[in-house]
Amino acid sequence: MVTPLLKVVLTEDDGPVRERLARIVHEWPEAELCAACATLEQTLAAIEADEIGLLITDLKLPDGSGIDAIRFLARRRPEAEAIVISVLADERSVLEAIEAGASGYLLKDAAPIDLIEAIREVMAGRSPISSRIARVLVRRLSEHGGAPAGKEGDRPALTEREMDILWGIAKGFTYGELADNLGISRQTVPVHIRNIYRKLQASNRSEAVFEAARLGLIRL
Repeated sequence: MVTPLLKVVLTEDDGPVRERLARIVHEWPEAELCAACATLEQTLAAIEADEIGLLITDLKLPDGSGIDAIRFLARRRPEAEAIVISVLADERSVLEAIEAGASGYLLKDAAPIDLIEAIREVMAGRSPISSRIARVLVRRLSEHGGAPAGKEGDRPALTEREMDILWGIAKGFTYGELADNLGISRQTVPVHIRNIYRKLQASNRSEAVFEAARLGLIRL
């Protein structure tokens, strides 16, 4: 049985950026790009026109906000998902997007592989977010009495090397940068990261950073 393609609507008002993102989605064999929009009006029309499964949207649009598109999607296609990809990383933008229904939040410097991985994670029921966005959410939880850090005995036991890599993950280092900074082979880094994810019960680096901060293992 052939798996149906994921129908995607992309919204980005900057022409070159829209073309770059559209090309990434178009070249991914598991998706069908239904529309590449430059405005909120075009986006709403595209959502109405097809039974899409995913909206990828910027927030600042010439005739409104991507948050309005996310809210419209939630009403018209409640089974669909939404990912924000934006230059905005302030607390208000992040929280409004998530409260509107965004399941993921990436910054525009995301590499092609990061975008495709984020799409896969969202469609699998997870919430991919950039490390900078994770820090915004962690600060918000801290300021408003979020879940308390676990007691010392409740925290997972990470080795010294795993803690070094965890700090590198929180700072946004790539696997290559982590290997060079720590003087280890690049093949070793993913092994340590998988162990960190397992111990923190995380499925990606953003979740790992968030959980480590919540438990008091690191301070952002």
